[in-house]
Amino acid sequence: MNQFTKSYLVVAQNASGRNMNVPLYHFKGSQPGPKLYIQSSIHGAEVQGNVVIYHLIQYLKNMDMRGEVILVPNCNPVGTNIKAGEYTLGRFDPVNGTNWNRGYYFDPELIKSFADNVPDDESLDSVKRRFRAQIKQRLEEKLSQTWGLGLAQQLNLKLQQLAFDADYVIDIHNGPVSTRHIYVPEYARKSATLFNIPHVIFIPNTFAGALDEATFCQWWTLADLLTAKRKEKVDFGVEAFTLEMGSQEVISFDDGDYDARSILSFMSAKGCLQNDEFTPENIRRVAVTLDNYKILYTKQGGIVEYLAKPGQPISQGQRLATVLNVDELENEKATEHLLAPCDLIPILHFPSASVLSGTQLYKCFTHYYELEPSNTATSG
Repeated sequence: MNQFTKSYLVVAQNASGRNMNVPLYHFKGSQPGPKLYIQSSIHGAEVQGNVVIYHLIQYLKNMDMRGEVILVPNCNPVGTNIKAGEYTLGRFDPVNGTNWNRGYYFDPELIKSFADNVPDDESLDSVKRRFRAQIKQRLEEKLSQTWGLGLAQQLNLKLQQLAFDADYVIDIHNGPVSTRHIYVPEYARKSATLFNIPHVIFIPNTFAGALDEATFCQWWTLADLLTAKRKEKVDFGVEAFTLEMGSQEVISFDDGDYDARSILSFMSAKGCLQNDEFTPENIRRVAVTLDNYKILYTKQGGIVEYLAKPGQPISQGQRLATVLNVDELENEKATEHLLAPCDLIPILHFPSASVLSGTQLYKCFTHYYELEPSNTATSG
């Protein structure tokens, strides 16, 4: 059966000089195969991923694997412990305001230089090993540079060192009040239906700072450069995803088991497991391109009743929310109805009923289409 080890990574020190550690759970299968890296809670309030990892550990204890799996729950203990009353304010580094998920490394010029110096007859396995070594060396150099880095970027680069060794990277997040959705790179479209996740966002090869992009942008860029150079398709077989597992600040063990089985379905399809017990469910999956994943901002402040539930299709003209203006309670200006500007699916909404003007109220799928289990798109 699998070999199991547990270790710890020092990710920060508190003001008393004590180390803050995160656990690393490492499973190694009885046969060689792909390597999978999974982390959760880079944003402190997004805690459901820890329950998903708990269930994955229980399954993997008793399963025969191929390859390796590294599981890193609660990878940002600093963010998890930043509280204001009953809320966790763990999305940004409180010292400098940096988003905890925007400090990963990506340098397109380094990739171009590397590709230019790849011999035409070098095997892809050899290219893959050398590229991994060069990126990890650069990460180490950045961590040890003289002028130092902020806490969020230090944390990101330490996690990226672990993740960049993997063939498949999964970063588990949660929305404010949200339904399940997944970000999938365009080149990995065939993997979109391997998870039991009904809402799919296809994203381009554009680096915006997140872990999935810091993984797939590197390999996608290198593959494109070598494809052009060698005049034949190059594919390194590396994929990365951000999985949004529902709402933040709450956990569900039943949902965690469902989502663990979803990830095991992906692992089975990718040859990480020795049996076919786990397969994707036959559910309706709808997809959008990133430019059709729209944000609806409020034009006025007030107190909001959210009428449209995440995941529920809404027709153009239907009410999404009603806003109460407490300065006008005696007249017809007391309430304002927000109507859907087009057919859409709300994916998440702001967690509070009290909103300022210009608040990100809903994020929505527009111009969405349905994915068949075979990943053949049909109109939705």
